[in-house]
Amino acid sequence: MNILVLENDSKELTVIRNALYGKKHHLLPVPTSDEAWECIQAGEARFVIASWDTSDVKQSNFVGRVRGSTLAQSVYILLITSKSEEDLLPQVDDMLQRPFKPMDLKNRIVIAERIISLTASLSLARQQLENQAVFDSLTGFINNAAFIRQSIGELERSRRSSLPLSLIILDVDNFQDINDTHGFPIGDAVLKVVAQVIREKSRPYDCIGRWSGDEFALALPGVIGADAEKIAERIIAGVRGTRIEVKKDAPLTLNVKVSAGIASLNRITTSTEIEPLIQQAQQAMFQAKEAGGNQVFLVYS
Repeated sequence: MNILVLENDSKELTVIRNALYGKKHHLLPVPTSDEAWECIQAGEARFVIASWDTSDVKQSNFVGRVRGSTLAQSVYILLITSKSEEDLLPQVDDMLQRPFKPMDLKNRIVIAERIISLTASLSLARQQLENQAVFDSLTGFINNAAFIRQSIGELERSRRSSLPLSLIILDVDNFQDINDTHGFPIGDAVLKVVAQVIREKSRPYDCIGRWSGDEFALALPGVIGADAEKIAERIIAGVRGTRIEVKKDAPLTLNVKVSAGIASLNRITTSTEIEPLIQQAQQAMFQAKEAGGNQVFLVYS
């Protein structure tokens, strides 16, 4: 572990080095708070040992600077002082008063390691929970709620830029029959294949989400009418050209087909909202399915 050390007294620095001798730590002595701050911003260290008496941490308000920042990772600060600085305890993680024994410093560093490790684990767990709240675990696309939020943003950007916007809803034909006949694992495999085709046939910056069940939604900024149809047709053709093998009593190849509905807006006004546009695209998709499926229906809004 990298440990930044703000200590300008050579004897004190030697004491710190000796206390950590043989440990798997890399000390990074820095003479000023500005240099320490640069190292922290660069992600070079998450642990700082700072001397209150023989460095510029007090004059530079280093502790307040670190705590007031929005760093991606938290920074553990161990303050070494010649007298108790109780008013700093809410801001620093630990405090060690001179004179101290090397074993005292070793014990404090062991505690710091455990807390830093625990903080990293909690941060990872929180990030995973946040991802679960936004992303669909099966397809990797954003979920229903996240798609609405993002597509509202696309609508506003299109409105400000006077650009068109098209919204596509895609649905797997006879998906319920696939689940009933072959089971949910095969149904999940179908959805993964469809998601992969959608990803490959769409632009990198298009807003794509898993709407519900076997429905997918795409918000296409700057795309109108026939161009949106071409994108939907490419996806349908890509899915149609993909085969999914089912191994039961005898090998069976599934022929997966998809229907698509498009709602296209050439002019976006201040009263335009995303939910009615999604509903229109869904209605167009239902029309495509009723007409036999494996095709595209387009409506202009």
